[in-house]
Order: sequence, then C-alpha cells, then structure tokens
Amino acid sequence: MYRDARSDTTSSLPVFSGLTHLEYLLVLGVAGVAGTLSGIIGTGSSLLLMPVLVLLYGPWQAVPIMAIAAVMGNVGKVLAWRRVVDWRACAAYGATAAPGAAIGAASLLVIPQRIVELALGVFFLAMIPLRRWLAHKAWHFTPTHLALIGGPVGFLTGIVVSTGPITVPIFLAYGLVKGGLLATEAAGSLLVYGVKVTVFRRFGALPASIILKGLMAGSALMTGSFLARYVVVRLTTDAFRLLVDGLMLASGLSLLWAALLR
Repeated sequence: MYRDARSDTTSSLPVFSGLTHLEYLLVLGVAGVAGTLSGIIGTGSSLLLMPVLVLLYGPWQAVPIMAIAAVMGNVGKVLAWRRVVDWRACAAYGATAAPGAAIGAASLLVIPQRIVELALGVFFLAMIPLRRWLAHKAWHFTPTHLALIGGPVGFLTGIVVSTGPITVPIFLAYGLVKGGLLATEAAGSLLVYGVKVTVFRRFGALPASIILKGLMAGSALMTGSFLARYVVVRLTTDAFRLLVDGLMLASGLSLLWAALLR
C-alpha cells in the first residue's frame, strides 16, 4: 500500500497537475459540506468526502489524505468549542486510544478490510439500542471506562478511515452533549489521528503531494466546523441525540453493504 502511494504521487510535478480546477472546487465543496455535517453531529465527514477522494486520487492516496484532513477538521471543532472541552475525559480516552491507533495503522495491510467492515457495521447498529438502554437506566461512562474503551477504538481507527460513529455515542454515554461532546470527541480524536499520520509518514505514505492535498481538504473541513456552530446552538438535546442515532444507523448499514459487496 505505502510503496504504491509513494511511487504514484512523487512522480508527477506539479503536485496537482493531474487534476482540473473544477476537481479542486469539488473537493473543497464536498469537504465544506462534510465539515459542517461533522461539526453538527461530531462525525460523518469521511462518509461524504472519502468517496470523492478515492475517485480523484485513488484508494491508496485517499486514506492518508483523509487522515490529514481529519486532523484539521478536529482542530476546527476544538477551536469552535474550546471553552467547553472536557480535558479529563479527553486525557482518559487518548491515553489508550493513541497507542492503539499506532498499532492499528501499522496492521493496516494484515487484517482483511471486509472483516473490519462487518464488525463495525454490526457494532454501529447495536449501539443504537444500547445507547438508549444506558440512557434509560441513567448509567454513564466514567473516565476509567473511557480509558478501557480507548485502546480498542484507537486500534480500529488506525485500520479504517474513521470510527466517529463509535466515539460520538461513547462520549454521549459519558454525559456530554452538543458543544461539549463535539469539542471533547474532537480533542481525543486529534491524538489518535496525529499518531496515525505519524505512522503513515514513517512508512513513506506522506510525500509532499499527499500533505498538500490533505491540507486543501482539511481547510474546508475546518471552515465547516465553525459554520456548524450556528446550527448546534439551536438544537435541542433530544434532537441532537436523535441525529446521532440516525448517523449510526446509516453508518452501520453502509458498512454492512460494503462488506457484502466485496
């Protein structure tokens, strides 16, 4: 994977010579919409942006490009909601999620993608009734729970493009909603995606062309994060939770469909 990505991207000069201005605008436009969606419900940017990146750049380039863009998108959410970040929850989750992501990114070529998609699809669908049951029982995660969950989720994030549909309900179960959830989940994800990008860099999957493409998409994601703030402040808590359930349903079904088509 990494060897192909390096050979495919370093041979073309200038960096974006293979793309037209219309294609740049397509990436920026989709990334802006994806950043706004992610800024409202905490995740979902990869669901919209990743297919476009694969179409324009190919699958081997799309994964590290999305990783860089995700870092910038999460920075945008942290800055937009910086006053309500729960740093204790972030530290508890990140302490185990970051090393888990490093192991997952290094294992990317070993684990069959279909197995990962099937497991995540089932998990996303199961999280909908589980989250509602936890809310009914008034049971909340503690920092210890976040630390225990962080390792496995970080590992999965190292393998797939995004596990936002997992992390959002996890922090929701911790008791965070709206801006506090968005900012804290983004801060914790920054550690994970930072490690993932570092591993990609070590394996030679981040030449200058990939970095610049990631920065281009990431700048639009950041803009969307700030635009989303105006929507989130007007959402009720129940409406926010309902949106999260809808995202998990869509993510779970799409992953199962993708796995069955392989």
